[in-house]
Amino acid sequence: MQALSIKTIMYVVAMVAVLSYGVAGTYALGREGNFHGFNPNKDTFVNATYYTVVTLATVGYGDITPATPIAKIFVITLILAGLGVFLSAVAVIGGEFMNSRIETLTGRVSAFEKRLFNRHIVLIGTNSTNLYLAEKLKERGDRFVIVTSDKDKSDQLRGLGFSSFVADATSDMDMMKFNLDKAKMIVIDVKDSSRTIYVLLVAKSLAKDRKIVALVPTEEAARHIRSLHVATMIINPSDIAAREISNVAFSEDDKKHHGSS
Repeated sequence: MQALSIKTIMYVVAMVAVLSYGVAGTYALGREGNFHGFNPNKDTFVNATYYTVVTLATVGYGDITPATPIAKIFVITLILAGLGVFLSAVAVIGGEFMNSRIETLTGRVSAFEKRLFNRHIVLIGTNSTNLYLAEKLKERGDRFVIVTSDKDKSDQLRGLGFSSFVADATSDMDMMKFNLDKAKMIVIDVKDSSRTIYVLLVAKSLAKDRKIVALVPTEEAARHIRSLHVATMIINPSDIAAREISNVAFSEDDKKHHGSS
């Protein structure tokens, strides 16, 4: 659910104020007594509310009309104030709602969501490691976002309940929206080595001293990144997997060797 902006709240307050002004003034001028401002008299709040709403809506059924000069002046001020406030409010609130829907449908970051990006984990890319991390982070209840250039993938992840956004990770302007300088950690897991380097350079320029982990597919890619002298943690998942498998295999060999001796 999106939070209302200050501008929207101000217009809502203004709308309530205009309605209150209309109802209170109409009721006061329409009460029974020595002075009747309307024809017929509106001696109930229901009638006063009805007249105020149809007046502000510019419907003007004509069943109730101002009968005295002061009542007519009051209605003129109500219309002038009401139309300005209501038309502006409809434009602002409707515009914010449409922008919110567009941001949701396109996977773009809303202003409200951006304010929540603090001490969060940013997963750039949707390769297998980041998707696995996302599952674990979700189970732990950690605050994190997934950034991808693939809208279909982002839509799929959103459908599964993940906070996923569409952005070009090689664009400073796009990545500024994710407050990398306030992130707890940034994990880069994109498809190819060259793109990893570009994404890393952008992330480092925005993240300042935040921890960055770059996942690379080959040792050659790791060497290229090290040559840039960009402080980061470089991990080769394939290398780690190979070492784990080797350790298991050697362990089995050792057991067989000791067993035979």
